[in-house]
Amino acid sequence: MAELVAVFLFIGVVAYAVLGGADFGAGLWDLMAGGAKRGREPRHLIDASLAPVWEANHTWLIYCLVVLWSGFPTAFSAITTTLYIPMVLALLGIVLRGAGFAFRKATVRTPEQRLYGAAFALSSVLTPYCFGAIAGGLASGRVPTAGNGDAVSSWVNPTSILGGILAVLACSYLAATYLTVEALHRDDQKLYRYYRDRAIAAGAVTGAVSIAGIFVLQADSPRLFDRLSGPALPLVVVAAVGGLVGLALLWAKQKLGTRVAAAGAVALVVIGWGVAQTPYLLGTHLSINEAAAPDATLAVVVGVAIVAAVLIVPSLVLLFRLSGRGDVGVDDRPFRGTVTERDQRAGTEGRRAVATRGHRGAGTGRVSMAKAGGDQVPAVPLDRTAVQDAPRPRWVPYALCAGAVAATAVAGARVVRRSRERARHGRTPTGTAR
Repeated sequence: MAELVAVFLFIGVVAYAVLGGADFGAGLWDLMAGGAKRGREPRHLIDASLAPVWEANHTWLIYCLVVLWSGFPTAFSAITTTLYIPMVLALLGIVLRGAGFAFRKATVRTPEQRLYGAAFALSSVLTPYCFGAIAGGLASGRVPTAGNGDAVSSWVNPTSILGGILAVLACSYLAATYLTVEALHRDDQKLYRYYRDRAIAAGAVTGAVSIAGIFVLQADSPRLFDRLSGPALPLVVVAAVGGLVGLALLWAKQKLGTRVAAAGAVALVVIGWGVAQTPYLLGTHLSINEAAAPDATLAVVVGVAIVAAVLIVPSLVLLFRLSGRGDVGVDDRPFRGTVTERDQRAGTEGRRAVATRGHRGAGTGRVSMAKAGGDQVPAVPLDRTAVQDAPRPRWVPYALCAGAVAATAVAGARVVRRSRERARHGRTPTGTAR
């Protein structure tokens, strides 16, 4: 049971690295986009891509914390009482990042936008570095089982620094790859070349740092080095191949499979780290079975994890599909495919009619005219049936919720019944222990 809970925990870690990591990497490219004029288009693509999904991606962080806290309380206590400085910095970075991203979109003055943009970008670099440093401290065995370890050396050490740098680079590679594919979907060749070059550069730098990190691990974390060069070596090799395949697909302007290759490469690196640590949770000590909670608690955690998967995974898949089609985030970008060349010609004719005849023109019934900064521009069609699929049955989400509630109730009832049976068989009729 403990191993199953550990698998569920690590699934959340991988999901957060792949989904949340792309968000953090986008903040790095936002920071490096340049001034307001030069970086306007790259930043707009980042805003339009992140706006619908950036909050949902952090669901996995909460999931990981809850599973770790409930399933492995000893490890949770040791980690939080030793690595509390990078954890606080990471959580602070998440808060500042979200606030900066939200307020930058809501403000209109350039100085305020720069302030909030800087908070968003810098926090996007600080947070993944802290997470990588935490992983390095755990993998190198610098967190004692009893907790209250050295608050500085536990995350300021060669392995942690390597982990932090690799986390930032991996996030930047993921984000650049995702944004390149997004630019291809928009048929924007300028942004495609912009983010393609950065994805290739990030992938090359990540590979170089990984090779250099071999010598760092050999000197600072011998067990981690031995495990990565032993049982986890096939995963590391496949991850490197996946990264190269992703870069090749980017260069060939392939939309299908590019994101999967990049995400798979990062996921395999994280899985390799997990395999290298097995069977210990703290790198070199405190095994999974030693840190596990009682079986009754683990059973509840497994039930909750299954219910969470039933609720979260379909919802996230639907969110990403709607975001990819342009059906969400209307304020950030128009619906894809709604304004055709015919609509654009009609809008141009309407503007000419307004300029020459002095009345509201509009030559077609499909494109309306709206003022924006004193100019007449074609607005998004009001008839959403022209751009959306047929409405889905409304009973589906209710059925999913009802099924999740029923599964939770059944799992809870079974756990309670088993606990009562154990208590009844473990005590005599007089109430004293046998």
